[in-house]
Amino acid sequence: MHSPIKKIVIVGGGTAGWMAAAMLVRFLGKQLTITQIESDKIGTVGVGEASIPPLKMFNQALGIDEHEFLKATNGTYKLGIEFDNWAQEGDSYMHAFGPLGKDLALSPFHHYYLNHYLKSEHQISKQLGKYSLNYLSAKKNNFQPLDAIAGTGLPGLTYAYHFDASLYAKYLKSYSKQAGVDSIEGLVIRTNLNSSNGAIDSVTLVSGQTIEGDLFIDCSGFKGLLIEQALNSGYEDWRHWLPCDSALAVASEVKKPISPYTRSTANEAGWQWRIPLQSRTGNGIVYSSQFINDEQAEKLLFKQLDGKPLTLPQKINFVTGRRKHQWLKNCISLGLASGFVEPLESTSLHLVQSGIIRLLKLFPSQEMEQANIDQYNQQSKQEFEQIRDFIILHYRLSGQKQTPFWQYCREMAIPNSLQQKLDLFKASGVVSRYQDELFTENAWVQVMLGQRFTPNTYSALTEHINTTQNIQFLNDLHKIFDTTSSKLMSHDSYLTQYCGLK
Repeated sequence: MHSPIKKIVIVGGGTAGWMAAAMLVRFLGKQLTITQIESDKIGTVGVGEASIPPLKMFNQALGIDEHEFLKATNGTYKLGIEFDNWAQEGDSYMHAFGPLGKDLALSPFHHYYLNHYLKSEHQISKQLGKYSLNYLSAKKNNFQPLDAIAGTGLPGLTYAYHFDASLYAKYLKSYSKQAGVDSIEGLVIRTNLNSSNGAIDSVTLVSGQTIEGDLFIDCSGFKGLLIEQALNSGYEDWRHWLPCDSALAVASEVKKPISPYTRSTANEAGWQWRIPLQSRTGNGIVYSSQFINDEQAEKLLFKQLDGKPLTLPQKINFVTGRRKHQWLKNCISLGLASGFVEPLESTSLHLVQSGIIRLLKLFPSQEMEQANIDQYNQQSKQEFEQIRDFIILHYRLSGQKQTPFWQYCREMAIPNSLQQKLDLFKASGVVSRYQDELFTENAWVQVMLGQRFTPNTYSALTEHINTTQNIQFLNDLHKIFDTTSSKLMSHDSYLTQYCGLK
Protein backbone atom coordinates (compact mmCIF):
# COMPACT_ATOMS: atom_id res chain seq x y z
CA MET A 1 0.00 0.00 0.00
CA HIS A 2 1.48 3.34 -1.07
CA SER A 3 1.74 6.22 1.36
CA PRO A 4 -0.36 9.29 0.49
CA ILE A 5 1.14 12.74 0.08
CA LYS A 6 0.85 14.63 3.36
CA LYS A 7 2.47 17.97 2.55
CA ILE A 8 2.87 20.08 -0.58
CA VAL A 9 5.32 22.98 -0.64
CA ILE A 10 4.93 25.66 -3.32
CA VAL A 11 8.01 27.82 -3.84
CA GLY A 12 7.11 31.16 -5.39
CA GLY A 13 4.06 33.37 -5.37
CA GLY A 14 2.88 35.33 -8.36
CA THR A 15 0.01 34.20 -10.53
CA ALA A 16 1.34 30.69 -11.12
CA GLY A 17 2.01 29.99 -7.45
CA TRP A 18 -1.36 31.17 -6.23
CA MET A 19 -3.26 29.51 -9.07
CA ALA A 20 -1.65 26.25 -7.95
CA ALA A 21 -2.37 26.88 -4.28
CA ALA A 22 -6.01 27.76 -4.93
CA MET A 23 -6.80 24.75 -7.07
CA LEU A 24 -4.89 22.27 -4.89
CA VAL A 25 -6.51 23.44 -1.66
CA ARG A 26 -9.92 23.44 -3.37
CA PHE A 27 -9.70 19.76 -4.28
CA LEU A 28 -7.08 18.28 -1.92
CA GLY A 29 -7.22 20.57 1.10
CA LYS A 30 -8.98 18.04 3.32
CA GLN A 31 -6.35 15.36 2.65
CA LEU A 32 -3.06 17.24 3.08
CA THR A 33 -1.42 20.51 4.03
CA ILE A 34 -0.15 23.13 1.59
CA THR A 35 2.59 25.63 2.39
CA GLN A 36 3.30 28.56 0.08
CA ILE A 37 6.66 30.32 0.27
CA GLU A 38 7.01 33.70 -1.40
CA SER A 39 9.25 36.72 -1.04
CA ASP A 40 8.27 40.32 -1.68
CA LYS A 41 11.93 40.90 -2.62
CA ILE A 42 11.41 38.93 -5.85
CA GLY A 43 9.49 40.72 -8.57
CA THR A 44 7.03 39.02 -10.89
CA VAL A 45 6.75 39.22 -14.67
CA GLY A 46 3.47 40.96 -15.46
CA VAL A 47 2.85 39.81 -19.05
CA GLY A 48 -0.08 37.56 -18.19
CA GLU A 49 -2.80 40.17 -18.51
CA ALA A 50 -4.67 38.47 -21.35
CA SER A 51 -6.20 35.00 -21.21
CA ILE A 52 -7.99 32.49 -23.40
CA PRO A 53 -11.43 30.95 -22.78
CA PRO A 54 -10.39 27.92 -20.65
CA LEU A 55 -9.60 30.29 -17.75
CA LYS A 56 -13.37 30.65 -17.32
CA MET A 57 -13.54 26.97 -16.38
CA PHE A 58 -10.62 27.35 -13.96
CA ASN A 59 -12.39 30.15 -12.10
CA GLN A 60 -15.69 28.26 -12.17
CA ALA A 61 -13.99 25.22 -10.65
CA LEU A 62 -12.86 27.45 -7.80
CA GLY A 63 -16.39 28.80 -7.38
CA ILE A 64 -15.30 32.34 -8.27
CA ASP A 65 -18.02 34.73 -9.37
CA GLU A 66 -17.12 36.28 -12.74
CA HIS A 67 -18.25 39.81 -11.95
CA GLU A 68 -16.51 39.77 -8.58
CA PHE A 69 -13.31 38.54 -10.25
CA LEU A 70 -13.39 41.32 -12.85
CA LYS A 71 -14.08 43.99 -10.22
CA ALA A 72 -11.15 42.76 -8.12
CA THR A 73 -8.70 42.64 -11.05
CA ASN A 74 -9.78 45.70 -13.08
CA GLY A 75 -10.76 43.17 -15.69
CA THR A 76 -12.47 43.44 -19.06
CA TYR A 77 -13.77 40.91 -21.58
CA LYS A 78 -11.85 39.48 -24.51
CA LEU A 79 -13.44 38.14 -27.70
CA GLY A 80 -10.24 37.53 -29.63
CA ILE A 81 -6.89 38.92 -30.78
CA GLU A 82 -6.57 41.34 -33.68
CA PHE A 83 -3.38 41.07 -35.74
CA ASP A 84 -2.31 44.23 -37.56
CA ASN A 85 0.43 44.41 -40.22
CA TRP A 86 1.37 40.75 -39.91
CA ALA A 87 0.90 39.67 -43.53
CA GLN A 88 1.91 43.07 -44.85
CA GLU A 89 1.52 46.73 -43.93
CA GLY A 90 -2.12 47.74 -43.67
CA ASP A 91 -3.47 44.21 -43.32
CA SER A 92 -5.62 43.29 -40.32
CA TYR A 93 -7.40 40.13 -39.24
CA MET A 94 -8.65 38.64 -36.00
CA HIS A 95 -8.23 35.30 -34.33
CA ALA A 96 -11.72 35.48 -32.87
CA PHE A 97 -12.73 32.92 -30.27
CA GLY A 98 -15.65 30.63 -30.93
CA PRO A 99 -17.10 29.13 -34.10
CA LEU A 100 -16.99 30.34 -37.67
CA GLY A 101 -20.21 30.23 -39.64
CA LYS A 102 -21.94 26.88 -39.44
CA ASP A 103 -20.63 23.46 -40.41
CA LEU A 104 -22.73 21.50 -42.88
CA ALA A 105 -22.81 17.73 -43.41
CA LEU A 106 -19.25 16.42 -42.97
CA SER A 107 -17.54 19.62 -44.05
CA PRO A 108 -16.35 22.48 -41.81
CA PHE A 109 -17.71 25.92 -42.61
CA HIS A 110 -14.46 27.29 -44.00
CA HIS A 111 -14.72 24.97 -47.02
CA TYR A 112 -18.03 26.59 -48.00
CA TYR A 113 -16.33 29.93 -47.54
CA LEU A 114 -13.45 28.82 -49.76
CA ASN A 115 -15.87 27.41 -52.33
CA HIS A 116 -17.30 30.90 -52.82
CA TYR A 117 -14.32 33.20 -52.32
CA LEU A 118 -11.79 31.21 -54.32
CA LYS A 119 -14.12 31.78 -57.28
CA SER A 120 -14.72 35.48 -56.59
CA GLU A 121 -12.62 38.62 -56.95
CA HIS A 122 -12.82 39.50 -53.26
CA GLN A 123 -9.63 39.32 -51.21
CA ILE A 124 -10.20 36.10 -49.34
CA SER A 125 -8.33 37.15 -46.18
CA LYS A 126 -10.59 40.17 -45.56
CA GLN A 127 -14.00 38.47 -45.57
CA LEU A 128 -13.79 35.72 -42.94
CA GLY A 129 -14.76 37.96 -40.00
CA LYS A 130 -18.21 38.47 -41.54
CA TYR A 131 -19.06 34.95 -40.38
CA SER A 132 -17.89 35.29 -36.77
CA LEU A 133 -20.21 36.65 -34.07
CA ASN A 134 -17.15 37.28 -31.90
CA TYR A 135 -15.41 39.32 -34.59
CA LEU A 136 -18.42 41.47 -35.44
CA SER A 137 -19.18 42.12 -31.77
CA ALA A 138 -15.56 42.97 -31.01
CA LYS A 139 -15.27 45.49 -33.81
CA LYS A 140 -18.47 47.20 -32.63
CA ASN A 141 -17.10 47.29 -29.05
CA ASN A 142 -20.15 45.32 -27.93
CA PHE A 143 -20.34 42.58 -25.32
CA GLN A 144 -22.74 40.75 -23.07
CA PRO A 145 -22.87 37.05 -22.18
CA LEU A 146 -24.82 35.14 -24.83
CA ASP A 147 -25.01 31.35 -24.76
CA ALA A 148 -26.91 30.96 -28.03
CA ILE A 149 -28.55 33.01 -30.79
CA ALA A 150 -32.28 32.54 -30.20
CA GLY A 151 -34.19 30.65 -32.85
CA THR A 152 -31.18 29.73 -34.97
CA GLY A 153 -29.46 26.78 -33.29
CA LEU A 154 -26.22 28.80 -33.47
CA PRO A 155 -23.98 29.28 -30.42
CA GLY A 156 -23.41 32.68 -28.86
CA LEU A 157 -20.20 34.37 -27.74
CA THR A 158 -17.05 32.60 -26.58
CA TYR A 159 -14.92 34.84 -24.40
CA ALA A 160 -11.96 35.22 -22.10
CA TYR A 161 -10.62 38.11 -19.99
CA HIS A 162 -8.08 40.88 -19.73
CA PHE A 163 -7.01 41.59 -16.15
CA ASP A 164 -4.22 42.75 -13.89
CA ALA A 165 -2.22 39.60 -13.19
CA SER A 166 -0.80 40.94 -9.91
CA LEU A 167 -4.31 41.64 -8.65
CA TYR A 168 -5.42 38.16 -9.73
CA ALA A 169 -2.54 36.69 -7.71
CA LYS A 170 -3.58 38.81 -4.72
CA TYR A 171 -7.19 37.65 -5.12
CA LEU A 172 -6.16 33.98 -5.27
CA LYS A 173 -3.84 34.45 -2.30
CA SER A 174 -6.75 35.62 -0.17
CA TYR A 175 -8.88 32.74 -1.48
CA SER A 176 -6.16 30.20 -0.70
CA LYS A 177 -5.36 31.44 2.79
CA GLN A 178 -9.03 31.46 3.73
CA ALA A 179 -9.22 27.85 2.52
CA GLY A 180 -6.29 26.80 4.71
CA VAL A 181 -3.06 27.35 2.77
CA ASP A 182 -0.16 28.28 5.05
CA SER A 183 1.65 31.31 3.61
CA ILE A 184 5.25 32.01 4.59
CA GLU A 185 7.17 35.14 3.67
CA GLY A 186 10.77 34.18 3.02
CA LEU A 187 13.56 33.74 0.51
CA VAL A 188 14.75 30.21 -0.28
CA ILE A 189 18.55 30.06 -0.13
CA ARG A 190 19.12 26.29 -0.21
CA THR A 191 17.39 23.19 -1.55
CA ASN A 192 18.18 20.09 0.50
CA LEU A 193 18.27 16.83 -1.46
CA ASN A 194 17.85 13.29 -0.19
CA SER A 195 21.22 11.52 -0.16
CA SER A 196 19.79 8.21 -1.36
CA ASN A 197 17.43 9.14 -4.21
CA GLY A 198 18.22 12.77 -5.02
CA ALA A 199 14.68 13.99 -4.38
CA ILE A 200 13.96 17.19 -2.48
CA ASP A 201 13.63 16.74 1.28
CA SER A 202 13.28 20.39 2.25
CA VAL A 203 14.15 23.98 1.49
CA THR A 204 15.93 26.41 3.80
CA LEU A 205 14.99 30.08 4.02
CA VAL A 206 17.31 33.03 4.61
CA SER A 207 15.90 33.18 8.14
CA GLY A 208 17.29 29.70 8.80
CA GLN A 209 13.85 28.04 8.85
CA THR A 210 13.65 24.69 7.06
CA ILE A 211 10.42 23.63 5.34
CA GLU A 212 9.97 19.92 4.65
CA GLY A 213 7.54 18.45 2.13
CA ASP A 214 6.57 15.36 0.15
CA LEU A 215 5.84 17.15 -3.13
CA PHE A 216 7.40 20.46 -4.22
CA ILE A 217 6.00 22.80 -6.85
CA ASP A 218 8.47 25.21 -8.41
CA CYS A 219 6.87 28.55 -9.29
CA SER A 220 10.10 30.52 -8.91
CA GLY A 221 10.11 32.03 -12.39
CA PHE A 222 12.73 31.83 -15.13
CA LYS A 223 15.52 30.79 -12.76
CA GLY A 224 13.82 27.49 -11.87
CA LEU A 225 15.15 27.46 -8.34
CA LEU A 226 14.18 23.83 -7.67
CA ILE A 227 13.64 22.17 -11.05
CA GLU A 228 16.81 23.55 -12.63
CA GLN A 229 19.23 24.88 -10.03
CA ALA A 230 18.73 21.95 -7.65
CA LEU A 231 17.61 19.08 -9.91
CA ASN A 232 19.26 20.05 -13.23
CA SER A 233 16.30 19.30 -15.47
CA GLY A 234 17.87 20.91 -18.52
CA TYR A 235 16.24 23.34 -20.95
CA GLU A 236 15.19 22.92 -24.57
CA ASP A 237 15.97 26.20 -26.35
CA TRP A 238 13.60 27.20 -29.18
CA ARG A 239 15.19 30.53 -30.16
CA HIS A 240 16.11 29.18 -33.61
CA TRP A 241 12.35 29.01 -34.29
CA LEU A 242 11.20 31.87 -32.06
CA PRO A 243 14.06 34.40 -32.13
CA CYS A 244 12.43 37.06 -29.94
CA ASP A 245 14.22 37.16 -26.59
CA SER A 246 13.29 40.51 -25.08
CA ALA A 247 10.27 42.54 -24.10
CA LEU A 248 9.49 45.98 -22.72
CA ALA A 249 6.19 46.51 -20.89
CA VAL A 250 4.55 49.83 -20.02
CA ALA A 251 1.11 50.92 -18.81
CA SER A 252 -0.75 53.84 -20.36
CA GLU A 253 -3.91 55.76 -19.62
CA VAL A 254 -7.12 53.93 -20.41
CA LYS A 255 -8.84 54.93 -23.63
CA LYS A 256 -12.60 54.62 -24.03
CA PRO A 257 -14.49 52.91 -25.43
CA ILE A 258 -12.65 49.90 -24.00
CA SER A 259 -12.27 47.40 -26.81
CA PRO A 260 -13.17 43.78 -25.96
CA TYR A 261 -10.15 42.32 -27.72
CA THR A 262 -6.37 42.24 -27.56
CA ARG A 263 -4.35 43.84 -30.34
CA SER A 264 -1.01 42.61 -31.71
CA THR A 265 0.78 44.89 -34.17
CA ALA A 266 3.82 43.66 -36.08
CA ASN A 267 6.78 46.01 -36.43
CA GLU A 268 10.25 45.83 -37.92
CA ALA A 269 11.73 43.31 -35.47
CA GLY A 270 8.84 41.79 -33.54
CA TRP A 271 5.42 42.93 -32.40
CA GLN A 272 3.58 45.10 -29.89
CA TRP A 273 0.67 44.17 -27.66
CA ARG A 274 -2.23 46.29 -26.45
CA ILE A 275 -4.40 44.93 -23.62
CA PRO A 276 -7.26 47.15 -22.39
CA LEU A 277 -8.10 47.01 -18.67
CA GLN A 278 -10.58 49.11 -16.70
CA SER A 279 -7.90 51.19 -15.00
CA ARG A 280 -5.18 51.30 -17.64
CA THR A 281 -4.01 49.87 -20.94
CA GLY A 282 -1.23 47.31 -20.87
CA ASN A 283 1.31 47.72 -23.66
CA GLY A 284 4.48 45.95 -24.56
CA ILE A 285 6.89 45.20 -27.34
CA VAL A 286 8.37 41.75 -27.97
CA TYR A 287 11.53 41.79 -30.07
CA SER A 288 14.78 40.07 -30.96
CA SER A 289 17.94 41.64 -29.56
CA GLN A 290 19.79 40.25 -32.60
CA PHE A 291 17.97 42.71 -34.84
CA ILE A 292 17.23 45.83 -32.74
CA ASN A 293 18.55 47.15 -29.43
CA ASP A 294 16.60 48.21 -26.32
CA GLU A 295 16.66 51.90 -27.22
CA GLN A 296 15.22 51.25 -30.69
CA ALA A 297 12.57 48.97 -29.20
CA GLU A 298 11.56 51.60 -26.64
CA LYS A 299 11.11 54.20 -29.39
CA LEU A 300 8.88 51.82 -31.34
CA LEU A 301 6.86 51.06 -28.21
CA PHE A 302 6.20 54.70 -27.29
CA LYS A 303 5.49 55.67 -30.89
CA GLN A 304 2.46 53.37 -30.96
CA LEU A 305 0.97 54.19 -27.54
CA ASP A 306 -2.53 55.66 -27.79
CA GLY A 307 -2.52 57.12 -24.28
CA LYS A 308 -0.18 58.89 -21.84
CA PRO A 309 2.35 56.44 -20.31
CA LEU A 310 1.83 55.78 -16.60
CA THR A 311 5.02 53.85 -15.83
CA LEU A 312 8.58 53.47 -16.97
CA PRO A 313 9.19 50.49 -19.28
CA GLN A 314 9.90 47.18 -17.53
CA LYS A 315 12.55 45.10 -19.31
CA ILE A 316 12.04 41.34 -19.54
CA ASN A 317 14.64 38.94 -20.92
CA PHE A 318 13.59 35.41 -21.85
CA VAL A 319 14.53 32.28 -23.72
CA THR A 320 11.66 30.55 -25.49
CA GLY A 321 11.55 26.83 -24.77
CA ARG A 322 10.72 24.34 -22.04
CA ARG A 323 12.30 22.30 -19.26
CA LYS A 324 13.29 18.88 -20.57
CA HIS A 325 11.63 17.37 -17.50
CA GLN A 326 8.77 19.49 -16.21
CA TRP A 327 8.20 16.91 -13.47
CA LEU A 328 11.45 15.53 -12.03
CA LYS A 329 11.60 13.33 -8.95
CA ASN A 330 9.22 14.98 -6.45
CA CYS A 331 9.24 18.42 -8.07
CA ILE A 332 6.81 19.84 -10.61
CA SER A 333 7.50 23.14 -12.37
CA LEU A 334 4.74 25.58 -13.32
CA GLY A 335 4.69 28.93 -15.04
CA LEU A 336 7.99 30.47 -16.11
CA ALA A 337 9.89 27.81 -14.15
CA SER A 338 8.41 25.25 -16.54
CA GLY A 339 9.07 27.02 -19.81
CA PHE A 340 8.14 30.07 -21.83
CA VAL A 341 6.34 30.59 -25.11
CA GLU A 342 6.02 34.28 -25.91
CA PRO A 343 2.61 35.82 -25.15
CA LEU A 344 1.45 36.24 -28.78
CA GLU A 345 -1.62 34.04 -28.24
CA SER A 346 -2.02 34.61 -24.47
CA THR A 347 -1.10 31.05 -23.51
CA SER A 348 1.11 31.63 -20.44
CA LEU A 349 -1.64 31.34 -17.82
CA HIS A 350 -3.27 28.51 -19.73
CA LEU A 351 -0.09 26.44 -19.45
CA VAL A 352 -0.15 27.03 -15.69
CA GLN A 353 -3.79 25.99 -15.58
CA SER A 354 -3.32 22.84 -17.65
CA GLY A 355 -0.24 21.86 -15.63
CA ILE A 356 -2.24 22.07 -12.40
CA ILE A 357 -5.15 20.07 -13.82
CA ARG A 358 -2.73 17.49 -15.19
CA LEU A 359 -1.15 17.16 -11.75
CA LEU A 360 -4.55 16.60 -10.12
CA LYS A 361 -5.36 13.85 -12.61
CA LEU A 362 -1.98 12.17 -12.16
CA PHE A 363 -1.55 12.94 -8.47
CA PRO A 364 1.11 10.63 -6.98
CA SER A 365 1.73 8.97 -3.66
CA GLN A 366 4.92 9.53 -1.68
CA GLU A 367 6.52 6.81 -3.84
CA MET A 368 6.34 9.15 -6.87
CA GLU A 369 5.19 6.58 -9.39
CA GLN A 370 7.35 6.85 -12.52
CA ALA A 371 4.42 6.04 -14.80
CA ASN A 372 2.63 9.14 -13.53
CA ILE A 373 5.74 11.27 -14.02
CA ASP A 374 6.30 9.97 -17.55
CA GLN A 375 2.71 10.57 -18.55
CA TYR A 376 2.75 14.10 -17.13
CA ASN A 377 5.97 14.94 -18.97
CA GLN A 378 4.75 13.46 -22.24
CA GLN A 379 1.51 15.42 -22.14
CA SER A 380 3.30 18.63 -21.13
CA LYS A 381 5.84 18.22 -23.92
CA GLN A 382 3.11 17.67 -26.48
CA GLU A 383 1.10 20.67 -25.31
CA PHE A 384 4.10 23.00 -25.33
CA GLU A 385 5.13 21.85 -28.80
CA GLN A 386 1.63 22.27 -30.23
CA ILE A 387 1.44 25.81 -28.87
CA ARG A 388 4.99 26.47 -30.13
CA ASP A 389 3.97 25.46 -33.67
CA PHE A 390 0.93 27.75 -33.61
CA ILE A 391 3.11 30.69 -32.54
CA ILE A 392 5.74 29.94 -35.21
CA LEU A 393 2.92 29.90 -37.78
CA HIS A 394 2.37 33.65 -37.37
CA TYR A 395 6.04 34.41 -38.05
CA ARG A 396 6.38 31.96 -40.92
CA LEU A 397 3.47 33.52 -42.84
CA SER A 398 4.75 37.08 -42.42
CA GLY A 399 4.19 38.00 -46.06
CA GLN A 400 6.25 40.66 -47.76
CA LYS A 401 7.79 42.48 -44.78
CA GLN A 402 11.35 43.17 -45.90
CA THR A 403 13.37 43.72 -42.71
CA PRO A 404 16.12 41.26 -41.74
CA PHE A 405 14.07 39.93 -38.82
CA TRP A 406 11.06 39.00 -40.96
CA GLN A 407 13.25 37.62 -43.73
CA TYR A 408 14.84 35.31 -41.17
CA CYS A 409 11.40 34.19 -39.96
CA ARG A 410 10.21 33.39 -43.48
CA GLU A 411 13.34 31.50 -44.43
CA MET A 412 14.17 29.59 -41.23
CA ALA A 413 13.66 25.83 -40.99
CA ILE A 414 10.47 25.00 -39.09
CA PRO A 415 9.39 21.87 -37.17
CA ASN A 416 8.19 19.02 -39.38
CA SER A 417 4.94 18.96 -37.40
CA LEU A 418 4.15 22.51 -38.56
CA GLN A 419 5.35 21.98 -42.12
CA GLN A 420 2.99 19.02 -42.49
CA LYS A 421 0.04 21.20 -41.39
CA LEU A 422 0.98 23.90 -43.89
CA ASP A 423 1.43 21.42 -46.74
CA LEU A 424 -1.93 19.78 -46.07
CA PHE A 425 -3.83 23.06 -45.82
CA LYS A 426 -2.20 24.41 -48.98
CA ALA A 427 -3.09 21.27 -50.91
CA SER A 428 -6.65 20.77 -49.72
CA GLY A 429 -7.83 23.35 -47.19
CA VAL A 430 -7.82 20.61 -44.54
CA VAL A 431 -6.55 21.39 -41.04
CA SER A 432 -4.74 18.56 -39.28
CA ARG A 433 -4.82 18.68 -35.50
CA TYR A 434 -4.81 16.36 -32.51
CA GLN A 435 -8.12 15.76 -30.79
CA ASP A 436 -6.99 17.41 -27.55
CA GLU A 437 -4.96 20.19 -29.16
CA LEU A 438 -5.50 23.60 -27.56
CA PHE A 439 -6.04 25.65 -30.69
CA THR A 440 -9.15 24.83 -32.68
CA GLU A 441 -9.48 24.23 -36.39
CA ASN A 442 -11.06 27.68 -36.65
CA ALA A 443 -8.05 29.26 -34.97
CA TRP A 444 -5.68 27.74 -37.52
CA VAL A 445 -7.97 28.76 -40.39
CA GLN A 446 -8.20 32.38 -39.22
CA VAL A 447 -4.45 32.81 -38.93
CA MET A 448 -3.61 31.08 -42.21
CA LEU A 449 -6.25 32.86 -44.26
CA GLY A 450 -5.71 36.10 -42.35
CA GLN A 451 -2.05 36.04 -43.34
CA ARG A 452 -2.91 35.29 -46.98
CA PHE A 453 -1.94 31.63 -46.95
CA THR A 454 -4.65 30.40 -49.29
CA PRO A 455 -5.29 26.74 -50.17
CA ASN A 456 -5.42 25.55 -53.73
CA THR A 457 -8.88 24.04 -53.39
CA TYR A 458 -11.71 23.11 -51.02
CA SER A 459 -13.63 19.99 -50.04
CA ALA A 460 -15.69 18.31 -52.76
CA LEU A 461 -18.32 17.70 -50.07
CA THR A 462 -19.40 21.33 -50.40
CA GLU A 463 -20.73 20.66 -53.89
CA HIS A 464 -23.93 19.13 -52.48
CA ILE A 465 -25.32 22.68 -52.72
CA ASN A 466 -25.02 24.82 -55.83
CA THR A 467 -23.40 28.23 -56.14
CA THR A 468 -26.64 30.15 -55.61
CA GLN A 469 -27.50 28.13 -52.50
CA ASN A 470 -23.99 28.61 -51.08
CA ILE A 471 -24.13 32.40 -51.56
CA GLN A 472 -27.53 32.47 -49.84
CA PHE A 473 -26.13 30.33 -47.01
CA LEU A 474 -23.23 32.74 -46.51
CA ASN A 475 -25.43 35.83 -46.73
CA ASP A 476 -27.95 34.45 -44.25
CA LEU A 477 -25.20 33.67 -41.72
CA HIS A 478 -23.66 37.11 -42.03
CA LYS A 479 -27.04 38.76 -41.54
CA ILE A 480 -27.72 36.72 -38.38
CA PHE A 481 -24.30 37.47 -36.87
CA ASP A 482 -24.35 41.14 -37.85
CA THR A 483 -27.85 41.72 -36.48
CA THR A 484 -27.12 39.82 -33.26
CA SER A 485 -23.85 41.67 -32.61
CA SER A 486 -25.58 45.03 -33.10
CA LYS A 487 -28.19 44.24 -30.44
CA LEU A 488 -25.66 43.49 -27.69
CA MET A 489 -24.85 45.99 -24.95
CA SER A 490 -21.75 48.08 -25.40
CA HIS A 491 -18.72 46.63 -23.63
CA ASP A 492 -18.37 49.78 -21.51
CA SER A 493 -22.03 49.65 -20.49
CA TYR A 494 -21.79 46.04 -19.42
CA LEU A 495 -18.61 46.70 -17.42
CA THR A 496 -20.21 49.71 -15.74
CA GLN A 497 -23.40 47.85 -14.83
CA TYR A 498 -21.86 44.60 -13.60
CA CYS A 499 -18.07 44.81 -13.21
CA GLY A 500 -17.29 48.05 -11.40
CA LEU A 501 -16.15 50.26 -14.29
CA LYS A 502 -16.28 53.93 -13.28
